[in-house]
Amino acid sequence: MDRALVEAARSGDEAAFASIVVGSADRLFVVAHRILRDVGRAEDAVQQTLVTAWRELPSLREIDRFEAWIHRILVHACYAEAKRAKQWSTNVRVLPVDGPATPDQTVAVATRDALERGFRRLPPDQAATFVLHHHLGWPLGEIADTLGIPLSTAKSRLRSATSTLRAALEADARTPRPVSQERMA
Repeated sequence: MDRALVEAARSGDEAAFASIVVGSADRLFVVAHRILRDVGRAEDAVQQTLVTAWRELPSLREIDRFEAWIHRILVHACYAEAKRAKQWSTNVRVLPVDGPATPDQTVAVATRDALERGFRRLPPDQAATFVLHHHLGWPLGEIADTLGIPLSTAKSRLRSATSTLRAALEADARTPRPVSQERMA
C-alpha cells in the first residue's frame, strides 16, 4: 500500500481514501466471500469495512500496518455479518433428487462443491483463519497479530478448519453414487 496515500487519507483526504478503496476493494471482497460464502453478505461486509476504516483511519498508529489493520476490520465485519445472517436464516432441508443416469465425470466440479459444503460448516473465525493462511498466504503469527488472538488460538482454528474440511471431503467420498441403468442391466 502506498504510504503517502494512507497518510493523506488519515489526514482526511477523501480522494486519497478513494484511491485506496479502488486498489483494495476487490481483494477485500475476495477474502470476505471466501469467509462468508455469499456474494451479498460479502459485499455488505466490505462496505461496512470501508465505512469503519474511513471513520477509524485517523486513529491508525502504524501506517505500514495498514493492510493488516484493514483485514482485521474486514474479518470482524465478516463475523458480524455471519451472526446477522444466522439470526435471519431459514432452516431449509435439501432433499435428494434423482440425478442423471450416469455419474458426472467432472472431478473438479465435484471437488469444488464438496469444499463449498465443507466451508459452509465452518464457523466464521475458523473460515477467516483458513482463508488468511491459505488464500493470502499469511503466516500464523501475522494472523494472530491481525486478529488480536494468541498464536495457539490461530493454530487451533486452522487445525479445526482443516479437520472439518477434510471430514467433509471424506464424507462426500463415502456417499454412494446413483447406479446407472446400464450397470443394472
